[in-house]
Amino acid sequence: MVDVTAAVRARVLEHFRNSGDPAEASVTFLGADRIVVLRFDGDGPNSAAHYVSLGCSSQPMVDPAEMMADPLRGPRAEVAVALRGPAPTGLARSVAVVAAAPAVEGLILEPDALIDLETPLWDGAPFTAFLLGHSDLDDVELPEPASPVAILGAVPITPTEAAWVRLKGAGAMREAWEQDGVDVTDPRRRAASPA
Repeated sequence: MVDVTAAVRARVLEHFRNSGDPAEASVTFLGADRIVVLRFDGDGPNSAAHYVSLGCSSQPMVDPAEMMADPLRGPRAEVAVALRGPAPTGLARSVAVVAAAPAVEGLILEPDALIDLETPLWDGAPFTAFLLGHSDLDDVELPEPASPVAILGAVPITPTEAAWVRLKGAGAMREAWEQDGVDVTDPRRRAASPA
């Protein structure tokens, strides 16, 4: 059997090969494998750093209501966050919490999922939740019959934006960001105000 985490690490390192060696932090949660968060610094003062989880995809995500879990088939994912500015204290842990959620809470990480931590995502952050979507990183193909690993982009959002996503959906939130010219990688951005 292929080492899924090693395969994902290799793909991520290849994708960010021009960013140098990543900083690395690890967090262990009861009932879950160790989650590693890699941080790739941007290549300029205005470029975003990227935080990518490793470990979530080691097992397929399963609905806790299912009687039998398939150890090979089933969705697999990792989480990637892009953020400008200096590394905020606590963000790596928040990324790890989301990455551990399938094992700890039985959540399925997929595009348009809202993961609300109900606490600031880093020290002093106005954001308390992540909205998941597609990222610039391609899926990591695994040998059959294992399902590929999706690397999902996670956008930090405010409680007001989270409420809007619950009411109108992820697509409406993204449209509002586009109409308002919101840079979702800016840690000091204002919350969008959808009409």
